[in-house]
Amino acid sequence: MRTPHASTRAPHTIPFWTVGDIAVHRIEEVLLPPRTGSWLLPDATADVVAQQDWLRPDFADQRGILRLDSHSFAFEVAGARVLVDTGIGNGKTRANPAWHDLRTDYLERLTAAGFPPESVDLVILTHLHTDHVGWNTHEVDGAWVPTFPRARYLTSRTEREFWASYDMDEPRARMFHDSVTPVEDAGLLDLVDVPAGGTEIAPGLRLIPTPGHTPGHIALQLDSHGERALITGDCVHHPVQLAHPAIGSCVDIAPEQSEATRRELLGSLADTDTLLLGTHFPPPTGGHVITDGNAYRLSAVPPVSH
Repeated sequence: MRTPHASTRAPHTIPFWTVGDIAVHRIEEVLLPPRTGSWLLPDATADVVAQQDWLRPDFADQRGILRLDSHSFAFEVAGARVLVDTGIGNGKTRANPAWHDLRTDYLERLTAAGFPPESVDLVILTHLHTDHVGWNTHEVDGAWVPTFPRARYLTSRTEREFWASYDMDEPRARMFHDSVTPVEDAGLLDLVDVPAGGTEIAPGLRLIPTPGHTPGHIALQLDSHGERALITGDCVHHPVQLAHPAIGSCVDIAPEQSEATRRELLGSLADTDTLLLGTHFPPPTGGHVITDGNAYRLSAVPPVSH
């Protein structure tokens, strides 16, 4: 497979949504290859997808093949400039060919959104998987160094402690070596206890425990002037899981817990004005959760661009 390189989409077209007085920008990294969906969500077969007309054409194609994306979200809240998850990263040795040695214009897009790396105050990592930590670091003179030198990097204490005692295979150990350990060695990683009810880390910014995909997985809730958004991380990978919450990811650490978390979350969001922003949802990426029979569908809320 040809290694993906810089996106051909206009680099200065940065989509965003407004949540009260907060502008939440989607920072595009790369559209994932078509085979990603059948690998990641094996129970989302073409027949299952075809039953949901609302998935087409944005979230699936006419053949029932899911579309998935890799991107971050950036916003400013309470005077802090925040980046949520950091994608796959450039120039990294990865076992997955779709992630290996990327050359994207991610940092240019982040800068075009008004968030040059040196201006970022806080990097929130929903969990420590390869496609969520890659831009934590970049290569300088043959060494991996933090991309956001002024930022504090934050994840849940449960998440980091789980991986600290996990028997890692070589690809995962390599990822920690190039994308997590350099941040820790620089003294930039903060571990946060996230109780069952969540924890507010800044006015209007709350971490919500959403375990199952990984033990310490968190989602983010944003509140401003009576409006709310929730950024999923990987507790929901794709809108097809709204119609079928039992569909899980092949890499869920605890599949039953992941399903229970997903059902509870979707039930809490259904038929509210909360904007759901999916970390792997392809454009239009955001929407409202609507009750649809015994499950749900996503009513898309397209972003605006600048």
